[in-house]
Amino acid sequence: MTRVIEQQSRVIHGYKRAFRTGGDGSAIMFIHGIGDSSRTWDDVLPMFADNHLVIAPDLLGHGDSDKPRADYSIGGFANGMRDLLSVLDVERVTLVGHSLGGGIAMQLAYQYPQLVERIVLVSNGGSGRGVSTWLRLATLPMAPELLKLLRLPISRTGMSVSLGLLRRIDHDLGVDVLDLARIVDALPDTHSRQAFARTLRSVVDWRGQVVTMLDRCYLAENIPLLMIWGDRDGVIPYRHAAQAQAAMPQATLEVFEGAGHFPFRSDPGRFVMAVEQFIRSTAPATWDQQGWQTRLRNGAGPGPAAPAAPVRDEQNQP
Repeated sequence: MTRVIEQQSRVIHGYKRAFRTGGDGSAIMFIHGIGDSSRTWDDVLPMFADNHLVIAPDLLGHGDSDKPRADYSIGGFANGMRDLLSVLDVERVTLVGHSLGGGIAMQLAYQYPQLVERIVLVSNGGSGRGVSTWLRLATLPMAPELLKLLRLPISRTGMSVSLGLLRRIDHDLGVDVLDLARIVDALPDTHSRQAFARTLRSVVDWRGQVVTMLDRCYLAENIPLLMIWGDRDGVIPYRHAAQAQAAMPQATLEVFEGAGHFPFRSDPGRFVMAVEQFIRSTAPATWDQQGWQTRLRNGAGPGPAAPAAPVRDEQNQP
């Protein structure tokens, strides 16, 4: 039986925080990427809700949540996830973070490790400098106005032609044309576009990503971790998987061949199977304050340099 996913909201610190939820059992929190919303998980949430309590928030400034002039940093978003879990009386979760959401998941594990049982990083940010040229351009001062122009009929026609061309020439971004267009459509007003710009500028500038998780991810070495990446990701390069895996050797990497930046939308069934298998085959992390403090005191340098190409999971070899 397919579980019903409900749209709900709570007011926290005076702002509406929208989220989707359903099912029961061990909790999984799904954190979407920049400019997106909880709707990005529509294909997979009902399947996960058969066995789990699922919680998919709209980040502040995104989706149906409020869009104030506020803190849109990675740390601020992590605090928001902690507060929502507390309001919902959820003590511990498996985190599934996509793109920016992966960075938020890792930050949440760093700030509040006692809340985290496992982590699934999907095409995650924070593992290298590289990022799509389009996102770099979107950090420029006039970007919100340019996003507004993209909604004009003539601009929308031009954008459709450009995205169609990317698909015809078999550019990696062409794999995700429908989702990229969907995200542009999700920025209908000034407040949405300004929130998008503030969020993006907190993690990206014209030279690429400015926030890294590699300098402190050693603190999560006792947390089971799965990485899922499409090998045709045109937004955050697939080669970043190698850097992340080198910095977090406990991580398992599952590669979706032919998928782009949204592997859970390209193949929802396989995505659910991979995450469910990961949950069944790993024990939840236990919070060990003394061990965490020891790792922090001993420290670790920045993540190692990336090898030429990611090492694929043997199960996914052709």
